[in-house]
Amino acid sequence: MTRIAGRTAFITGGGSGVALGQAKVFAQAGCKVAIADIRQDHLDEALAWFDGRGHEVMAVKLDITDRAAYARAADAVEAQLGPVELLFNTAGVSIFGPLQNATYDDWDWQLDVNLRGVINGIQTFVPRMIERGKGGHIVNTASMSAFVALKGTGIYCTSKMAIRGPSECLALDLADHGIGVSLLCPGAVNTNIHEAVLTRPAHLQDTGYYGADPVVMAHLKQVIAVGMEPEVLARYVLEGVEANQFYILPYPEFRGTLEEVHQQVLAALAKPEDDPDYGKRVAHGVPGGERREKVNSA
Repeated sequence: MTRIAGRTAFITGGGSGVALGQAKVFAQAGCKVAIADIRQDHLDEALAWFDGRGHEVMAVKLDITDRAAYARAADAVEAQLGPVELLFNTAGVSIFGPLQNATYDDWDWQLDVNLRGVINGIQTFVPRMIERGKGGHIVNTASMSAFVALKGTGIYCTSKMAIRGPSECLALDLADHGIGVSLLCPGAVNTNIHEAVLTRPAHLQDTGYYGADPVVMAHLKQVIAVGMEPEVLARYVLEGVEANQFYILPYPEFRGTLEEVHQQVLAALAKPEDDPDYGKRVAHGVPGGERREKVNSA
């Protein structure tokens, strides 16, 4: 079991949505919480919610794509709240449309935030966790798009599938250090991610899709408004972290789709009896399924 109470949690995107739900639930579970967000208005609203509730919460304005700023934020949080032992790489953005319409700026913006933001969190905090030797836990938020490709989601899907790979490797690499890793893959969540375009940097504004179009934003909000509430999702995350559970997938509506995807993969995968060299490779220790045992037990 991963101990939660009394530890410091650093949550990116924590001023709203999925990440704010995590901040609320983990604060209620006894954590000291650092909320990092690029939007000052979201930080102000989050702090207003926590005001008077007796939780130890700190707000940090942070662009997670800025590595130097990330290091400074980490130093400031640890000086005030103590060593960060729970890292939540939650911040993310999205914009949708056919891949053939995408610009380089569309690619760079989403990959910078969704993937490189996670990398920056790992690079900033994991060495500190290892050096201190007190364990900890990392939650990387991907999406069901880490498993399921949908039309018009190509860049977003790329970024989320790219989170899944390093998360699985990280679970293997950190197991001997007592640092757990979880991969959270939400489906629809009732958040304000439809406003993500408002944080798109000025130098990455060339787009083949849409900008801050209120009609498009209203439609996107309508689609996700029926999703799970952020605090409900965060309670699944709390249970997953406490149990040191790798996959956190609280969306049964995806079961049929995932079964279909994995059945297609298994149908395409060669069988041992069809490969005359299979036994020779196994005898020589060629890497195979043995690594899955460690991931699934992490």
